Amino acid sequence: MAMARLGGKVAIVTGAASRAAGVGNGAAAAILFAREGASVVLVNRNLERAEALAGQIRGEGGMAVAAAADVATQAGAATVAQVALDRFGRIDILHNNVGIGSPGTPETIELADWDRVFHTNLTTALLCCRAVLPHMREAGGGAIINVSSIAGMTGLSGSPGAVAYTTTKAGLQGFTLSIAADYAAHGIRANCIIVGTVATPMVGHLGPEARERRRKGVPLQSEGTGWDVGHAAVYLASDEARWVTGVMLPIDGGFLAVRAWPR
Repeated sequence: MAMARLGGKVAIVTGAASRAAGVGNGAAAAILFAREGASVVLVNRNLERAEALAGQIRGEGGMAVAAAADVATQAGAATVAQVALDRFGRIDILHNNVGIGSPGTPETIELADWDRVFHTNLTTALLCCRAVLPHMREAGGGAIINVSSIAGMTGLSGSPGAVAYTTTKAGLQGFTLSIAADYAAHGIRANCIIVGTVATPMVGHLGPEARERRRKGVPLQSEGTGWDVGHAAVYLASDEARWVTGVMLPIDGGFLAVRAWPR
């Protein structure tokens, strides 16, 4: 923990453990938070995966505890906050990383799927913020990081028909701005990471040809990873970003901002 940029801080990471082999956005953020000195609460519905990640972090000399909870419920979110308080005595960082998708256009998506994506992608962020904000306010500050997607800014999700996913990811950006505005006077910062076409276990099913198409569509002509997202999260969680709030930070290889010259 060479720099200890998060030394003494306590972080909650939802959706922390990767769904399959490899390092996802949540796992990368959790590992890097711990490497920078934070004590990390790893939240997953699957306790076994969270425990495995906690063991990996502790094996590196970091501090982590696994918490099995469904943060799509108010009771689950409250439980996670209580685990952080009971084990570490405070909450400094909330990293909202839960997200799912479901195919469909407004004409084809089932209402049950629409509701499920909204509840998972947006309501979890609301409930987790509701659970931690009083403690951050009492402590005089904190950092909330919400993980969104370029889909919420472009309407695209790599395949046609992702109306629920793109809508919720756009909504998460508005949610971030609302938190930033309402809690700035309490020293609580809220920022949003806009994730591009990174290679994570969540998209592992795409195969090498699709991954190559995604790589070529990025101006930097390289493939992003969960580590790129995790490093951005460390910055936004740290005191280095003490004067940064309400920011939408694209980690996308220039996809949103840059249009490369034709080759």
